[in-house]
Amino acid sequence: MSTVRELDVAAGGIVSPALEAGPADATEAVVFVHGNPGSSRDWAALLARAGELGRAVAVDMPGFGAAPVPAGFDYQVGSYAGFLQEALARLGIERAHLVLHDFGGQFGLSWGLEHADAWQSVVLLNVGVMPGYRWHSLAKRWRTPVLGELVQAWIPRWAWRRAMAAANPKGLPPAFVDKMYDDYDRTTRRTVLALYRATPDPGRAAAELGPALAALHKPALVVWGAKDPYLSADYAERQRDFFDVREVVLLPESGHWAFQDDPDGVTAAVLPFLAAQLARATA
Repeated sequence: MSTVRELDVAAGGIVSPALEAGPADATEAVVFVHGNPGSSRDWAALLARAGELGRAVAVDMPGFGAAPVPAGFDYQVGSYAGFLQEALARLGIERAHLVLHDFGGQFGLSWGLEHADAWQSVVLLNVGVMPGYRWHSLAKRWRTPVLGELVQAWIPRWAWRRAMAAANPKGLPPAFVDKMYDDYDRTTRRTVLALYRATPDPGRAAAELGPALAALHKPALVVWGAKDPYLSADYAERQRDFFDVREVVLLPESGHWAFQDDPDGVTAAVLPFLAAQLARATA
């Protein structure tokens, strides 16, 4: 397993924490993009394994983890894609193999459409293009003025732990659950409200994104926890309509954070795919 290095990346008018493994000077990298709630640290274990294959990086997105929000930031998906591009440029990364989860799917795919030549491949972890999808119940509350603020106003740690246990039947590592809670500070809670209110239902976005992504036909691996209460595993096979899917891996007992509740299963699927894509890119 490669050593994970901590660093700061100046991009978008802020300084954001990041993790890196593998050769620091490589211009091609595996790029992990976290979702909500999340941070670069979500990926530490998988990033270390990816670092055995080549350069691997993960950056805290604005308003998440320990990253502040840039002045005047508008919380649009495109703004996050722009931040990601600037962060990659600062890191000297010219070609990226994306590993996406949750809202990181929208950030990363938006980036990929804008930078098709730099985008080499993608791993979709419980996320993708989802025609007809409607926001889950919690997201609907966040999107509702006043109600969203009330939901975010008071979240004790015990309630957070109970909610995560109910939503992830296989169970998540307690340290990961507590890390998510610690990351979910007032800045992140305000970010969540603003981001979800600025973003239409992913099902609507799929009508525009789907054909554009299908035209690129990028190599993809799909890994999905079948017991995800937020994003149905029915969408896993649908990704074949939009990507050059090499394999769909369903983890029958896993939930939304499959890379945490079944790290061995996810690693066993992801590493061979990344190894093949990195080899193809350098051939």
